[in-house]
Amino acid sequence: MIATHPFGSTGHQSSRVIFGAAALGKMKQEKADAVLEVLIEYGVNHIDTAAAYGDSELRIGAWMPEHRKRFFLATKTGDRTYDAARASLHRSLERLKVDQIDLIQMHNLVEEAEWQTAFGSRGALEALLEAREQKLVRFIGVTGHGSQVAAMHLRSLGRFAFDSVLFPYNFTMLGIDQYAADAEALIKLCAECKVATQTIKSAARRRWQDGGARKFSWYEPLRERDALRRAVHFVLSRPGLFLNTSSDTTILRSTPRQSRQ
Repeated sequence: MIATHPFGSTGHQSSRVIFGAAALGKMKQEKADAVLEVLIEYGVNHIDTAAAYGDSELRIGAWMPEHRKRFFLATKTGDRTYDAARASLHRSLERLKVDQIDLIQMHNLVEEAEWQTAFGSRGALEALLEAREQKLVRFIGVTGHGSQVAAMHLRSLGRFAFDSVLFPYNFTMLGIDQYAADAEALIKLCAECKVATQTIKSAARRRWQDGGARKFSWYEPLRERDALRRAVHFVLSRPGLFLNTSSDTTILRSTPRQSRQ
């Protein structure tokens, strides 16, 4: 079974491997149901999706009447204004068929203008705080991609006490000196403040070299089992980090088991 660890200060013991539900965006329900069985088999108890992930929320919503108590459920909104973020959240609740989402995240908050809007008057953060007060969500997080995201997350945490962050973390990314320094500072701050640290792109090999080859993920994933094992262990060997799985479910079972500690 996959080991668990406190998810920041939320009180939830999340599996250190979190299911990245972008994988379900274009799936039929029957295939998505089979993926759920894999999660249960390996003890994955945390699902991360987003409003922008195609039909992912709908595929998960079909599971929730029976399995809601089994999973910590997270989604995201990419909207930056109060009205749009509020509408996005209510749509996610309906699509997921739940009364409450455990974690709502501001999706890919990196660009300066979007950052200013989201934190400004009648910005997205106001909508998410209102939803938390109404008990529609329990916790609020922030996510991002690219080489500037760790620095932006540090800035965001200086503005608001987010419950979680999500950012790229792999050997190649950490070869960029400035990104490595920013990531280290972010991880240190999150540990001090008990902010959950989620990582993405652990299984990334490189950008697609041929656009026609892309099927499931935004990047070409590692497929050779030993290479994938090393990449996964690179993340999980660091205490406190969570690993979000690739959007390519064909490598999902290749993610090594990790005994409960």
